[in-house]
Amino acid sequence: MAKLVSPPPKFTKDEWTVSNLTKYHSAEAERSRSERLIAESQRLINEAEHTTQRTQRDVNKKLEQRIDDVDFWKSELDRKLEEITNETDTLLEYKTRLEKGIEACEEPLRIAQTCLANRQNRTSIDLVHDDVEKELLKEVETIQGVMELLMRTHEQAVEQIRLNRSAKFHLEKDLRDKFSALNIDDYCSTLTNNTPTIGYAGTAVKIQANSVTPEDWRSFSDDNIAKADKQKNLSIQLRSLIDGVLIQTADDMQKQVDTTNLAFRKRVDETKLAKSKLEEHLAKVMDEVTSQEKNIAALRKAIADKEAPMQVAQTRLGQREQRPNVELCRDPAQYRLVGEVSEISENVQRLQELLYASEMELKGLRRNQLILEEDIEVKANSLHIDEVQCMQLREGINIKSF
Repeated sequence: MAKLVSPPPKFTKDEWTVSNLTKYHSAEAERSRSERLIAESQRLINEAEHTTQRTQRDVNKKLEQRIDDVDFWKSELDRKLEEITNETDTLLEYKTRLEKGIEACEEPLRIAQTCLANRQNRTSIDLVHDDVEKELLKEVETIQGVMELLMRTHEQAVEQIRLNRSAKFHLEKDLRDKFSALNIDDYCSTLTNNTPTIGYAGTAVKIQANSVTPEDWRSFSDDNIAKADKQKNLSIQLRSLIDGVLIQTADDMQKQVDTTNLAFRKRVDETKLAKSKLEEHLAKVMDEVTSQEKNIAALRKAIADKEAPMQVAQTRLGQREQRPNVELCRDPAQYRLVGEVSEISENVQRLQELLYASEMELKGLRRNQLILEEDIEVKANSLHIDEVQCMQLREGINIKSF
């Protein structure tokens, strides 16, 4: 049984010593490596901590700078947004002024066209293409030209308002983005290592492909501000143009209205003078008609008065024809009676000729009287149209500079 169990190997003293030395050296080497690793770890820990703190400080500084940059551009955008908003509101007021100006042209145009239509009711020789009609036509043309100019300017204002609002829209969109970015960076700047909400976001650790460079970022807002500034300046120029257009058009219309009114007054004065002269001539003609009627009556009486002397003379001659024989003598009495009959006949003939001429003249006078009366009626009608229908209607014309 003892032979079956072999004894453990035996080592020499040198082997034992070498084994111990080997273990000593191995332990010493392992310990040295461990000490070096601990020292390296501590150095790396310190370095990592220092680097992390420095990097966090740098990131915080960069975030603060970014916040300042965003806040600066946000302020610039806010200022420009306020300017373009105020300018648009002002331009809207100018647009309203143009609309009122266009509306204010309608009544003067209607009055001028009504005056032209009324003056078509003049009759006879008074239906003349006079200075009043020329000025009324020019007035209609002026007002229509003013309305067309105001409408074109109104279209410009509407388009400029659209451009202003477009610039305002881009400013507001940029501002909303700046506000969101500012909130995000503000939040990021408050985060610390002890913030409860921090966590890992591995998918965010990258530079996004759709991101832009700082230069592009600044250019974007700068372009929006430049576009808004350009539209604001164009809007200011347009407002200056609108002021000039409204003043000039009102002045042009007022001058034409004044010119037309002056032409009306002159025409009324001319018509009144012509009517007065016609009435004077009518009075003279009527006086002459009365005189001629009296003359005709006197002629007729004179002719009638010659009947008795003619009858006396012819009766005498008839009786003297009855003288007998030699008593039928061509004595002076006989010659004088024959001469008397001839004389009376000649006078009656002359009186009848003069009566005929007087009657013709009376007809001419009455004809002229009718002509004068008709022309006076024509002038009265023209005066009523110009002085009552037109001039009183034109008192309602009120040219304003809106």
